[in-house]
Amino acid sequence: MKILRASNHKRMPWKNGGGETVEIAVFPERASLGDFDWRVSMATVATDGPFSSFPGIDRTLSILEGKGMRLMIEGREPVLMTGETAPLPFPADVATSATLVDGPIVDLNVMTRRGKLAHSVQRLAIDHPETTEVGAATTLLLCHSGAVRVTAGETTADLVAGDTAVLTDATAVTIEPAASAVLFLITIDKPAV
Repeated sequence: MKILRASNHKRMPWKNGGGETVEIAVFPERASLGDFDWRVSMATVATDGPFSSFPGIDRTLSILEGKGMRLMIEGREPVLMTGETAPLPFPADVATSATLVDGPIVDLNVMTRRGKLAHSVQRLAIDHPETTEVGAATTLLLCHSGAVRVTAGETTADLVAGDTAVLTDATAVTIEPAASAVLFLITIDKPAV
């Protein structure tokens, strides 16, 4: 288990220059925006506009803060995303734009290279200890709010808002919230055949 503390996240401009991204984790380590296999980041969206295009990449978007935004994804009906909406997967190389509902938002982006890796994102609101089966090559547990103790195998770590645990080849993870907590469980593995 590797712990990525919120205070150490890397800040960088968007690929299209329209905002700022906080990079939580990328693989391979120190990969650029053009050659990562997977990437987990948060972005502050302060104005309406287009998303950056990432050829050959699949993306899942979740709202972390703010009133939400309406996403226009080419070939789909517009979707209203809020903090209560389930994470939304879509291709990162399809024309996509967003209109803010009422002020800036912060979103969570999970991206994997299509054909090489696949991912899933779940939003978990918990108020009691629970054990979740994972079984992926890589599992990330992002603590969005509250505080939790995470145990995988013989390793235990405490996470507060913004911290992320990265687990490699874990089969299960036990999450014990201090009170109530909201987390995002991200699994990354080879695509199903």
